[in-house]
Amino acid sequence: MSIKSISAALPFWLSLGLIPLAVIAAVYGGWSIALLPLATWYLFTFLDFLLGLNLENKDPETEDKDLFWYRLITLIWVPVQLITIFGLMAYVTRSGHLHWGEQWALFAALGILSGTIGINYSHELMHQKPKTERWLGDILLTSVLYGHFRSEHLLVHHRYVGTPRDPVTARYGESFYHFFPRVLWQSLESSFLAEKAMLARKNLPWHHKSNPFWRYWALEAAFAVLSFAIAGWWGVFLFATQAFWAVFQLELVNYVEHYALTRKHLGDGKYEHVKPRHSWNAAHKASNWLLINLQRHSDHHYKPDRRFPLLQNYTDDEAPQLPFGYPVMTMAALVPPIWKKVMHPRVQTWRNLYYPEIEDWAPYKTASNPLPR
Repeated sequence: MSIKSISAALPFWLSLGLIPLAVIAAVYGGWSIALLPLATWYLFTFLDFLLGLNLENKDPETEDKDLFWYRLITLIWVPVQLITIFGLMAYVTRSGHLHWGEQWALFAALGILSGTIGINYSHELMHQKPKTERWLGDILLTSVLYGHFRSEHLLVHHRYVGTPRDPVTARYGESFYHFFPRVLWQSLESSFLAEKAMLARKNLPWHHKSNPFWRYWALEAAFAVLSFAIAGWWGVFLFATQAFWAVFQLELVNYVEHYALTRKHLGDGKYEHVKPRHSWNAAHKASNWLLINLQRHSDHHYKPDRRFPLLQNYTDDEAPQLPFGYPVMTMAALVPPIWKKVMHPRVQTWRNLYYPEIEDWAPYKTASNPLPR
């Protein structure tokens, strides 16, 4: 392993810098709790402004053995996140130096960490072939009470993205505040029905032991029991608090990634194949370090099992580009008038460029989710 390859991977390790900030927040409380959201949302936005875009692509044929230092950060994050969440829970609930409101704020901030980093890393792990990595992805997801996201993402989202059958493709004109409660229920329902349908094709009932939902539920229950063992029902509440804000972060990103980008309906319930044009992309260097190239989203849908350092950048004429990285765009999504002002002209440009023949877009706004039962 050359020094050059190690140094190339190091920027993606910046996420570890959030751990000392979490410890400082737990020790001092008060204003220091704001360090976590300030670092993830604002610091990396500032770094994007300073560092600009990264338009370079690594060789997609690079072998796994040459990606060790890239892969390692996703593997070690699992114990790092669990130790941080439950270690700080034990510390703040037993030391008594933080007011209950500060404890709540701390775990809401930890949800930003486990959502922005933890769920994103689980997304990388769930797509890989080694069973160990997929298990680690499940652990990260169940540590935020969202284990079913793996089934939803792999069996529903990647198959139906850009169609009404994908819950997490945000509809044109749909605000995040409508999208969020809708997707919480529909993604749970669609993921369960997808697993049930897979088992039915093997002539097995939904409650068969091979249904991964049993694993999701068992791991989530284990984390809840651990929280109770540490700090009783207050510990369970704090754990649920960080889980909620982690999922909030995830769905904010989901909202941005495919907003109003729809695949052309070909008739008889069939849609065109997924293309780079069906994902919003951002080439901003620093936020792609933080999000391990998640913003190269078109290539992820083209090659879902491609490891993050090998994801390719697309040019403006190949895929739609966001004006800013995800940190800025997710903040904009929280203010619907700003979001519509920024995004709707871009959506219209996208429609005119790729689908000038479509005059009536009303059918593509349907928010139904007609998956087989």
